[in-house]
Amino acid sequence: MKTISLIGSTGSIGVQTLKVAARYPDKFRVKSLVANSSAEKFLEQIRLFRPEYAALVDEAAAKKIRNKIPAGVSFGAGERAALQALEYGDIAVIAASGFAGLKYSLRAAKRKKDIALANKETLVCGGELVMDEIKKAGVKLLPIDSEHSAIWQALDFSFDKPFKKLILTASGGPFYSFTKEELQKVTPKDALRHPTWSMGAKITIDSATLLNKGFEVIEAHHLYNVPLDKVDAIVQPESIIHSMVEFEDGGILAQMGYPSMELPIQLALTYPERFPCGVDSLDFAKLAQLRFLPLERKKFPCFDLALSAAEDGGVYPCALNAAGEIAVKAFLKGWIPFTGIAETIEDVLCKTRRAKAESYAVLEETDLKARALAQNGIFKKYSK
Repeated sequence: MKTISLIGSTGSIGVQTLKVAARYPDKFRVKSLVANSSAEKFLEQIRLFRPEYAALVDEAAAKKIRNKIPAGVSFGAGERAALQALEYGDIAVIAASGFAGLKYSLRAAKRKKDIALANKETLVCGGELVMDEIKKAGVKLLPIDSEHSAIWQALDFSFDKPFKKLILTASGGPFYSFTKEELQKVTPKDALRHPTWSMGAKITIDSATLLNKGFEVIEAHHLYNVPLDKVDAIVQPESIIHSMVEFEDGGILAQMGYPSMELPIQLALTYPERFPCGVDSLDFAKLAQLRFLPLERKKFPCFDLALSAAEDGGVYPCALNAAGEIAVKAFLKGWIPFTGIAETIEDVLCKTRRAKAESYAVLEETDLKARALAQNGIFKKYSK
């Protein structure tokens, strides 16, 4: 039986992870749970799964449920208490959103826990740092992201099998064919209406801007220790092909299936075994078409900025992420237009000083500075 420490239990990935654990109670035991602030939802999960330890990062939210925690469950509040959750379990599922995921991933590696990774920021912001820690600890990094799970599967669950090229697929989001003038009028409601996937608000907006695909290129660069020019991205609007690998002989292997995160989540937990996971089998006779469209850098400024940050290296990907988080929040609140997301990120990257991403402290400082630059830039440009 595998024991799980789940970081980010009330988000979309966290909820589906618990669904997988409930499907196979003889194979999985949830030892610890961490959430940010969704107190009542978190309390319900605690009552259902009875972990040994649970923690809410938001201390005010934790006060609302502290006296309702079932007997036998240790409960903590605040960031330090949340990190304590990684003392439990064999495998840490890192499903927390944002820059915070990096600290959890580093702590899990130091505690010699295998890591099932759903948090993109871990590798985007601190890829070299994290991969070094994982190598030193001798633990496994198991990708939950659907695209990276697809590549992992196509490479026979290997990170060092030879290949010619990795081909990430993107849905293209809801605005693939929009003009710049049309993008100016996009509302948060429009952008949250993803054509094929059901996800949290932040990643849905990042998918609409294609920033998310840039993040995945950076992740692939670190996961497979390959130069950026060996990672391609293409639009596959139906989201049936989740990514592909091309080999030296020209052969290409693709991982296919209906859009669902349960398969990659479950596979990260059951690896190297596979079990039924409630996902429908593809009915090829009913697939009307499988289209492939180009993903052009200059047509999608957020995607272009992500690749440029990756090419520059150092702290630039970390600054990219921080600026993106602030810009997306501002867009969702109606403070900036959809096109203002890319403009904010570009402004921050231009003002970021080159430095090596040599420690968590350096990355944390970069994150804080980039957020401040983004907030100030938004205030100056859009507060009139």
